[in-house]
Amino acid sequence: MAKIEKSKLTSEMIAAAMQCKTADELMALAKSGGYEITREEAEAYMAELVDYDLDEEKLKAIAGGTGPYDASQRPKRIE
Repeated sequence: MAKIEKSKLTSEMIAAAMQCKTADELMALAKSGGYEITREEAEAYMAELVDYDLDEEKLKAIAGGTGPYDASQRPKRIE
């Protein structure tokens, strides 16, 4: 099993992890995705997830790549 690299976490992975209520649930989720984490790592991730207080709309924006700054809404550059 592979170790989780934080830089490769997708918004879908974060959203699924946010649904976990315990470190055991997070460990099971990671295992089902082919990753292995220790209890200590799971507890540390759970503590970090508390900082990801995102509602459904914000998660959709992240997953869709729009974020708070939608590139399609930027003014056109005049050359």
